[in-house]
Amino acid sequence: MSFPLRKTALRRCALAALSLCAAGALQAQSAAPWPTKTIRIVVGFAPGGSTDVMARILAQSMGESLGQAVIIENKPGASGNIAAAEVVRAAPDGYAFLIAPTSVETANPSLFKSSLLPSRDLTPVGGVGRTQMYLVAKPQMDVKDARGLVALARAQPGKLSYASAGTGTPPHLACELFKLATGTYVTHVPYRGAAPALLDVVSGQADFVCDPGIAFPHIRSQKVKLLGVVSSKRSPFFPEVPTIAEQGFAGADLDIWFGMWAPNGTPAEVIARMNRELAKALALPVTKARYADLGAEPVPLATPEFKALLVNEGKLLSALIKEQKIVVD
Repeated sequence: MSFPLRKTALRRCALAALSLCAAGALQAQSAAPWPTKTIRIVVGFAPGGSTDVMARILAQSMGESLGQAVIIENKPGASGNIAAAEVVRAAPDGYAFLIAPTSVETANPSLFKSSLLPSRDLTPVGGVGRTQMYLVAKPQMDVKDARGLVALARAQPGKLSYASAGTGTPPHLACELFKLATGTYVTHVPYRGAAPALLDVVSGQADFVCDPGIAFPHIRSQKVKLLGVVSSKRSPFFPEVPTIAEQGFAGADLDIWFGMWAPNGTPAEVIARMNRELAKALALPVTKARYADLGAEPVPLATPEFKALLVNEGKLLSALIKEQKIVVD
């Protein structure tokens, strides 16, 4: 073999060896156990709210189980849309997730003019819990249950008012379902959050509210009246109180579900592992106790169950928003 030919052959051998080394490195990298660095959970609401507290409870437990830090990043605004968009843009490497109420996917697309479509742009991981909603009336109201409230509202169309956490929020949508189920006309008064809405019911400025579980101390101290549970089943916190359906008005039930999503393209094995980690964290007694402080239940949902919930809730809420002509200013 001539020297030029020998030199060419050696160069080809060297390139082949480099290719094999690179392939081996990539294979080793892909086979590396997940996670190997800090995991980021983006939350679309300010610190201290139910979504944020749930995420922090889970982050602590999952961090211990996974052996890596799990941090919370708050990106409040647009009912969770800003946080969702942040996760849509994130690398699909298993280190960025969204925790949000399911309304970010099931209601927001019908309420906001946005190119964001979570059902298309994000991958569901699983459910992380729920809160039921409670029909709570001002203490001065001379009724003892939902039937009494309905009779009063029918006798005075448009004169009663209900407070909500804001236009398009789950408490607002729950009260709209209540109006449809009972055939009543009641005036909506939106507030900037569930707490100020509840306070105006306590003070008697508004007649009632569909409360997302923050009214428990006021219910127990009889500062407000609990008239029924706006859910398909009774509350574990007030098992003696019937649902709205049990009082004769089917269709007035809406729970606030919370879940986790990942960027599209996140490896399937990471999605499956994260779902298992969620289930483990939600099964801990400490999680149940801390959720109860929020008026919530740590209900895990496997990925297929979570996807089915999103589809069904999306159909219900999109139809409701259209029928009631609900618009976010």
